Amino acid sequence: MALDREGVRLPRLRPDEVARRGVVFGLLGVVPLMVVTLSVSGHSERMEFLSVFSALAFFGAIFLVIGAGFWWLSKEDIRRLRDWNTITTQAASVTVIGPIFLRSGLCLLVLGAASFGLYHLVDAAPYDSWLYE
Repeated sequence: MALDREGVRLPRLRPDEVARRGVVFGLLGVVPLMVVTLSVSGHSERMEFLSVFSALAFFGAIFLVIGAGFWWLSKEDIRRLRDWNTITTQAASVTVIGPIFLRSGLCLLVLGAASFGLYHLVDAAPYDSWLYE
């Protein structure tokens, strides 16, 4: 991998790559969410778990806005987490934090949306179904 004059790995991060990876991580997190949801016994407890877990979408939206703001502030100097040792000032840490917040925000947004969808699926389940129990 090529390095620039500061020792930062090239090519630099692009927003679509970071967003794609955040969404994939969120989709991979849906599988454990479904397993845990089915392991919660009782209809009201399962509904409560999913309603609380769907609040992650709110935090994901906040992280997404903060990450996009940090990305905008650092413009052309976006760095990977492994380039942390190339940072020379405190203000330059924004170049690493922007992609972290963007990726984690999208991951939480996908997990929150999935739990919101599961909440409505469990809520609409008939009384004698395996989803209701």
